[in-house]
Amino acid sequence: MTDRVVLAYSGGLDTSVAIPFLADKTGAEVIAVAVDVGQGGENMEVIRQRALDCGAIDSIVVDAREEFASDFCVPALQANALYMDRYPLVSALSRPLIVKHLAAAAKAYNGTHVSHGCTGKGNDQVRFEAGLAALNPDLKVIAPARDFAWTRDKAIAFAEEKGLPIDVNKKSPYSIDQNLWGRAVETGFLEDIWNAPIEDVYDYTSDPTVPREPDEVVITFSEGVPVALDGRSLTPYGIIAELNLRAGAHGVGRLDMVEDRLVGIKSREVYEAPGAIALITAHMELENVTVERDLARFKRSVDQRWGELVYDGLWFSPLKGALDAFIADAQRHVSGDIRLVLHGGRAVVTGRRSDASLYDFSLATYDTGDAFDQSLAKGFVQLWSLPSKIAAARDARQD
Repeated sequence: MTDRVVLAYSGGLDTSVAIPFLADKTGAEVIAVAVDVGQGGENMEVIRQRALDCGAIDSIVVDAREEFASDFCVPALQANALYMDRYPLVSALSRPLIVKHLAAAAKAYNGTHVSHGCTGKGNDQVRFEAGLAALNPDLKVIAPARDFAWTRDKAIAFAEEKGLPIDVNKKSPYSIDQNLWGRAVETGFLEDIWNAPIEDVYDYTSDPTVPREPDEVVITFSEGVPVALDGRSLTPYGIIAELNLRAGAHGVGRLDMVEDRLVGIKSREVYEAPGAIALITAHMELENVTVERDLARFKRSVDQRWGELVYDGLWFSPLKGALDAFIADAQRHVSGDIRLVLHGGRAVVTGRRSDASLYDFSLATYDTGDAFDQSLAKGFVQLWSLPSKIAAARDARQD
């Protein structure tokens, strides 16, 4: 029986060349799987047909936009997931979804191998292969760019030799990965970390220095899930897509950072994630209103670890599953409205309201009607500071 390779297919040069290359190298039949995670660009039917024209025995397109929003972006939102306190996990979120559909296609087509276009320098090879190891450890992995030292020059020469129906001359100065949750840009002149990004780098966001009228938006959450904008009920996909446009128009969500890759090197990345940053800003503020202090303090450490696990490709790990359960329980009261003003590259919270609010006006006010019994505070402070006071006295005796 002929081996079958299920290929994660983007429609670009590298994965298009991979189809005949894999067939020549392994003698296997290739099934191309393209997953729509809201990346935009070419029509997915064009991409599907291109895979067939390059020699795939079958080509599958999965419209996973709603699934990506609900099952991957929303959990990231509930975890306030910001790797290194800044990056909202753009690429890292899409990989486990793609892996899920690769594993499903391998099962449906009796595939023996899975292939991806990742290099040996990046994080994505880990995300693909760690996910596959969890979902179907019997599948073997082939990564042409990594395993066969595949370079762009070699890919272009191979495409010309095979007469593949792709444009091999078009070359962006950047390496770009994008989806509904954001856009990641690297390489080219950005590899010199002293060089500032230019406007040509950006696509999801407009120049925040250009004067324009602010945009006010009210985001409604139910148990940590965004359910409406300005009173209009929408799916998570609809909300993220609209906020990408509205927040992006004001330059919200631009990030320029040097980050720690899983493989041990530092990498300069430019991100734009207008919808993600606006939503995380709103969600964090609603948690401030509705989540009890000690739970909120502990959740911040859970959120950080959750983001690290996802960045490191461990979406399907036992620890990630356990943290999911904790975060889901912590979202039980995270319902209400947050008003944001989008302007000048920032999403600023200007209002909060929730039936589950822990903010008590009568306890917080300093004016008439104050219900806080200040006479209790003196004894509380004395007891709270007693351990430090005893320790200080001990240190003074021993000096």
